[in-house]
Amino acid sequence: QVQLVESGEGLVQAGGSLRLSCAVSGRPFNNLAMGWFRQAPGKEREFVAGISRGGTSTAYTPYVKGRFTISRDNAKNTVYLQMNNLKPEDTAVYYCAADLGYLVPTVTSNVDYWGQGTQVTISS
Repeated sequence: QVQLVESGEGLVQAGGSLRLSCAVSGRPFNNLAMGWFRQAPGKEREFVAGISRGGTSTAYTPYVKGRFTISRDNAKNTVYLQMNNLKPEDTAVYYCAADLGYLVPTVTSNVDYWGQGTQVTISS
């Protein structure tokens, strides 16, 4: 069974930065495409960023492109989400996601495993 454990939650002011981490165990990490999704109160879970197995391909929602960067360290079985220039509308629970397929997971239906979620709150 694959386990995903997120860390890095926090409360920051608008314009600040946070880095989320997701440690993966239970399956060879380089056999997983990884992604980050988020869910704000009263809204559906939405795609934020994704990265391919080897890390050579990434994808972002237009709402975060240029501000967020996804990366992975296959030696540490960890995927990261560096978030800069944060805005109040980025406030949400952020979920790490793993996909057994080769493509970057951009929709919830393609996700095979989820983390427990970590809260990110941006104050104005």
